Amino acid sequence: QNPDKPPSSEEKSSGLEDGREESLDNPDQSVRKRIRQSTSGSHRDATPKSSPPRPVSIEELMETAKGVTNMALAHEIVVNGDFQIKPAELPEHSLEKKVRDIVHKAFWDCLEAQLKEDPPTYDHAIKLLGEIKENLLSFLLPGHTRLRSQITEVLDLDLIKQEAENGALDIAKLVEFVIGMMGTLCAPARDEDIKKLKDINEIVPLFRAIFSVLDLMKMDMANFAVTSIRPKLMQQSAEYERKKFQEFLEKRPNSLDLVTRWLQEAADDLAKLRCKMLPPHCSSDGATGGASALCSTAVQNQAYLNLLKWDHVNRPFPETVLMDQTRFQEIQLELEQCLLTGTVLLVTFSAAGPALADMPGFAEKIKTIVKVLLTGIHLPSFNLKESLAATGEKVCAEVNTCLSQHGFTPLSAERETVLKGQIQAVANSDNTICKLIDSRIQKFLESYLTSSHQKSLPAVPGGLGPIQRELEEIAIKYVRLVNYNKMVFSPYYDAVLSKILTKEEYQLAGKSEE
Repeated sequence: QNPDKPPSSEEKSSGLEDGREESLDNPDQSVRKRIRQSTSGSHRDATPKSSPPRPVSIEELMETAKGVTNMALAHEIVVNGDFQIKPAELPEHSLEKKVRDIVHKAFWDCLEAQLKEDPPTYDHAIKLLGEIKENLLSFLLPGHTRLRSQITEVLDLDLIKQEAENGALDIAKLVEFVIGMMGTLCAPARDEDIKKLKDINEIVPLFRAIFSVLDLMKMDMANFAVTSIRPKLMQQSAEYERKKFQEFLEKRPNSLDLVTRWLQEAADDLAKLRCKMLPPHCSSDGATGGASALCSTAVQNQAYLNLLKWDHVNRPFPETVLMDQTRFQEIQLELEQCLLTGTVLLVTFSAAGPALADMPGFAEKIKTIVKVLLTGIHLPSFNLKESLAATGEKVCAEVNTCLSQHGFTPLSAERETVLKGQIQAVANSDNTICKLIDSRIQKFLESYLTSSHQKSLPAVPGGLGPIQRELEEIAIKYVRLVNYNKMVFSPYYDAVLSKILTKEEYQLAGKSEE
């Protein structure tokens, strides 16, 4: 499939019909049964193993790619409320753009040469009128009987050919009808483009502009189809995505290897964490009991939290969350900036004293300074130490200004030096304050995950008050993403985790007997 070509409404409708057929013909119980069979066949134990290579035909590859593309498109429509199809913009000096421009120029030069012949040759122009006719008819709804009759009657290609052969073809009159019909069918946002068409007098540039506006109208139609299909797709999107992933899994049985490794790491992390939380005087049996008290939901929540610390450069993302990798990465970057902002604010309030803590607008000014100076933190060329040094200078200046305006004594040179040093120390990975804020943010997100189906939301831990609004906005996006992913892929997670947790219970039981 051409990724630059906007999918038509027919393709979207066919995808929706597939989902409906699945919900009718293959109930959820049937799909879960196939999931258990797939996971049991591809994962004999919790350790992922690569499957032996199997020859794949081009037809199978194309069919699988189409299924994944449709699944990704349906997922994007449901998850991204602002999703829109946009025209492809090629890089200015790319080879593809150069080739496209050369081909287009040759195409329109050929049309111009034919029309300048004596007598003019209209073969090329008639073919273009036929394409315009098809485009106009594609915009019509079933009830547009009168408009359909008008287009069919005026753009009758057989009659146009006869007029061209007899030298009676008035192509300007046909183009005028086309522009008028486009003005009738286009969205209000395209009225200005239609108006510009009427100011073009030469035939070839006019044809070129007409096709350009028709492309925009097709894009508008596709976006209208997306908006129309979204409510229906949301009702059965989970079943549709699960069905498509199951088809992909049946063709590529090792497609849960990364998911298995991801969940195994989460189970190990959770077991270690719970062992640390046990009192030191507990016996080995008590430690075994604490570590074995893992449940599927807790492991899944830990796995989702691990995605917020993911090394996207060196580690492949788990298969079931791959379509949301960009979103998880954006949330991860927002949390990193939130962490730095919260740490700087905590250090600043500690150094400046309680006078500034309740001062209206002060925290927002500091947050703005940090946000501006830390822009581009995700780029490889970003120098965190330099940015934090500049942040320290700006924060100290802002603190002294606010203290002076409200009648307090500004910071001494020594206290300024200490504050700047504390802010610059945030760049160190083992910074105590930074670790404290990070652990509280993780705890807050974990509480949000566990209470996502409850009416009362968790309280923000101490020290995170100044960044509470930003944290809650991030948490809402994050939990929405996690809950939807669970809704789609929880049968796969349950199947994989049943093996992981069973294996760990056997190991812990063996240790207990020893």
